[in-house]
Amino acid sequence: MTNEVKTKRRKTRSLEYSDSVWGYAFIMPMLIGFLIITVLPVIMTFVYSMTDKNMMSRTTNFIAMDNFVKLFSDKTFRSTMWQTLEFTVLLIPSNMILTLGLASLLKDKFKGCGFFRTAVFTPVVTSVVVWGVLWKYIFQTDNGLINSVLKMMGITGPQWLMNLKMAIPISVFVTLVKGLGMNMVIFIGAMLDVPEDYYEAAELDGANKFQQFFKITLPNIAPSIFLVLILTTIGSLKVFGQVKALTNGGPGTSSYVMVFYIYQMAFQSYKFGYASAASVILFLIIVALTILQWKMRKRWVFHED
Repeated sequence: MTNEVKTKRRKTRSLEYSDSVWGYAFIMPMLIGFLIITVLPVIMTFVYSMTDKNMMSRTTNFIAMDNFVKLFSDKTFRSTMWQTLEFTVLLIPSNMILTLGLASLLKDKFKGCGFFRTAVFTPVVTSVVVWGVLWKYIFQTDNGLINSVLKMMGITGPQWLMNLKMAIPISVFVTLVKGLGMNMVIFIGAMLDVPEDYYEAAELDGANKFQQFFKITLPNIAPSIFLVLILTTIGSLKVFGQVKALTNGGPGTSSYVMVFYIYQMAFQSYKFGYASAASVILFLIIVALTILQWKMRKRWVFHED
């Protein structure tokens, strides 16, 4: 009897070991890809940030923290940080309000609901470059759609993309319209998971639609709101394609954002060390904001202990 038990245990251990080996074998390609494509570039960025690596002169010398000192004394970099902050501050609240509103309107089935959902979601699957170029033509000064309509009404349209004060807001608007669909889908899914019993009980107590939304819907979809908030924040800090296609950072440097600045330094000026230092700062900002939002989740996310 004892030998049979030992034999069974050995077979069980052998099967467990075999399962473990196969499990590691299946995840190994993904793990190797993650290390090569994600982890290694991050490590090399930190290394290059402490060098004066320049692809034109082919030089790479260790200069410690000099790149970071130069960055914070660079007026263009400081203005870029403020413009990135402006972009983020304009995008996040407008995105949250509009997507919550659209989700509330389109979560229930009605005639034409599918058409409106598709119309809102279509920009999500459109190429960033195509989307940016499309809106660039719409906002053109001479032959743009908006100014052409205004001209027919006897109104001279402004130079939308050449206006120092309008470049960032227009970029925010284009980014906002493109990303509405994805967040709307997340919110619709969350709203449909809220039990109908809650709303029926609220109606019996005399609660109107607005009270139901703020007292029932919002608390129950708080985890999804938290997710969208993090994704939108990170996305606003990483925006590049829309700015490149719409304004190319202009007029002047008025619509420079962090990623565009890094692109200019790395692939236009070939200052890889300098660009890597700016990338490290952006990386640390994103990490810090994500950790802060994660720490704050227990205060306002329903279901969090």
